[in-house]
Amino acid sequence: MTSEKIDPEAAVTPATAAHDAATHDPATHDATVHDAATREAGATAGATAAEAVEATQEPPREAAASEPAPTRSVPKSPRAAIEPSEVPPPPKRSKAARSQTIVFLNGLFSLITVLVVGLGLFAWAARQRYDAPGPATQPVIVVVPNAAGTGAIAEMLEKKGVVSDATTFSLAVKLTEIGDKLKAGEYEFPPGASMREVAEILTEGRTVQHRITFPEGWSSEQIVRRLLDDPILSGKIAAIPEEGTLLPETYSYSRGSTSREQILEQMRKAMDRRLAEAWAHRTPGLPLQSAREMLILASIVEKETAKADERPRVAAVFINRLRKGMRLETDPTVLYGLYGGKAWLEGRTITRSDLASPNPYNTYKIQGLPPGPIANPGRAALEAVANPSRTNEIFFVADGTGGHVFAETLEEHNRNVQRWRAIERARPDAPAAPAAVAPQAPRPPGVVVVPPKPN
Repeated sequence: MTSEKIDPEAAVTPATAAHDAATHDPATHDATVHDAATREAGATAGATAAEAVEATQEPPREAAASEPAPTRSVPKSPRAAIEPSEVPPPPKRSKAARSQTIVFLNGLFSLITVLVVGLGLFAWAARQRYDAPGPATQPVIVVVPNAAGTGAIAEMLEKKGVVSDATTFSLAVKLTEIGDKLKAGEYEFPPGASMREVAEILTEGRTVQHRITFPEGWSSEQIVRRLLDDPILSGKIAAIPEEGTLLPETYSYSRGSTSREQILEQMRKAMDRRLAEAWAHRTPGLPLQSAREMLILASIVEKETAKADERPRVAAVFINRLRKGMRLETDPTVLYGLYGGKAWLEGRTITRSDLASPNPYNTYKIQGLPPGPIANPGRAALEAVANPSRTNEIFFVADGTGGHVFAETLEEHNRNVQRWRAIERARPDAPAAPAAVAPQAPRPPGVVVVPPKPN
């Protein structure tokens, strides 16, 4: 088969031929032009409508297409790959953060927080120190004067070695509101006492208790002298109290807070109380008309014997003599009538001239009891007179050993007197007088009824 080359430009197809024919035909040409115009108008209208639809449906694509595409920098080296391309700017401060009031309040809150924490730590450390054992290794005596302030007391305690730090003690006392409760006086602080214990001792007023003792049977003048000789007590004594109004006992007092007059007042109240009790519990039928008469007789019993077991028996002798209407004839009353309260300041000897001398207290001359007490009796003497022994004895005389022998009859009593005189003559220092009263200590050994004669 022989192939022929066909020229594209020279090739004529039926459609092409028809087109060409129409082109050369006038009628056909007009129709063709009209159709072409119609199609072009329709195409233009369709294109316009399509553009309107596309403009309505795809604005995001146009907006996205309008933004430039982000560009990435290509690192030039490994070091550049790990380094940020740009440093981000710091965040902008808010208006609230830039407010001066907020800044001030934040600073103030921070300051308060620091202060509270600091004060808490300081308080904890101070409390540890407040409760820690003190520096004293032995008891310490401190005298706190009247009207001393908290600071002065704290400094005094530190100086004496009772507390380790005066500032800590003073501050703790003020914070606990006990500064005005610290009491003046003399205190003894034990070894190792903490500041808390020291404060408790001061606020409770646990002062050192001193004691002063007055022997039974002392006169009021002797008691006053003892008070005046005490260097710890304060104040003066206006007058010597009435005889028999003071109860001899041991009394406690504190330095700086007790005066001599206060001790005397305590003794008066104690005597009033004891005398009332003894009188209320006395044996019925005693030949005593009042509590004062009981007091007078108790003072005589007190000066007659120093032995406690003899007091009720000696009291019975005087009670029996009062019942019989006999004179008491007791030497101590004679001495008191002659010398008053000074009668017991020293040992004195009774002479026959003393026994014969008239005075209101001389029971060898007067009937019944003397006008007042001759001493300050103790509680035991008061109780002995209120409840004397039940005997018929009306005489007694010293036995030479500090006690007495008792008798119901004059004959028995005379024999006892002779024995006592023999004992006295056997002593190289025996007094010439038939009876004697010893000084304050030891107590008088007893006084005989001399001369023994019936009443």
